[in-house]
Amino acid sequence: MTASPQSWTRAERLDPDRLTAAVYHATGERLTVEGSCSGGQVGAAYVRRADGRLSVLKWRPGARLDELRAGPLAVCEVLHERGYPCPATELALQVDGAVVLVQQLLPGAPPDALDHDGLDRALALNAAQAGLLAGRADIPQVHLHLLEDGPGYCLHEPLRRHSARGAALEERIRSAGAAHPPRLAGDDVVHQDFHHGNLLAVDGAVTGVIDWDGAGRGDHRFDLVTLRFGLHAKDAEGQPQDVVRRLDSLLDALPEDVLRPSWAHMSLRMTDWAIRHFPPEQVERWLELAEQRL
Repeated sequence: MTASPQSWTRAERLDPDRLTAAVYHATGERLTVEGSCSGGQVGAAYVRRADGRLSVLKWRPGARLDELRAGPLAVCEVLHERGYPCPATELALQVDGAVVLVQQLLPGAPPDALDHDGLDRALALNAAQAGLLAGRADIPQVHLHLLEDGPGYCLHEPLRRHSARGAALEERIRSAGAAHPPRLAGDDVVHQDFHHGNLLAVDGAVTGVIDWDGAGRGDHRFDLVTLRFGLHAKDAEGQPQDVVRRLDSLLDALPEDVLRPSWAHMSLRMTDWAIRHFPPEQVERWLELAEQRL
């Protein structure tokens, strides 16, 4: 019953040469590709602007520019107004069925693992997101996709077809979706991909939080669940387990109507992604984590 990653549609990776040519065609500005950014399944690239600045080239396949302006880009404008360290978007344009973004390159690098000081900084950043979107009903609430597929991620069918274990997890995810609203309640900023690989620091000082492409409105504590899944991805690479246990204790204190749908979403997102992109042993690791709270 298990399907290999090759049997599922995989995320299309960024082609920097094609996208820089599209930017030139649309704007007349030549971007020089300086290399690929590390990490991520879709990819990003360093590009040199015409004025000499080094920036980051990204893209969102299957996205519409008006939707990004109403959602993630609007969220980042609010964050900038409040002094929260997220990169500015220098250029955004529609290229066929994708959105191309050129964003500010922030200094710093993510930690290889999250220690207690790093967790303190992550928790402070997360707390600073609370209430920032009060009065901004125009910014969409985060959709959890617990009963239907998301746009290229959070797909249900890969779990159902992967194995009996995957199908049982998908059923529990749908049960969580039937018991909770389809979108996160609240007026907080939600990053949606808030893991320590997206936290930048220099000499222990936070310099930025990157990858806001899925940001929206909801409950900022959702991002603590995302952080927990991010730590699981690094378990085999030296992540201190006392930090994991400390974060788990914080999750234990969350209200059920926050924790359960958030955990269900991340379980669906990461297990589906692993089935379509990662080796079988990685799928088992995500199933093990998902089952801890579902």
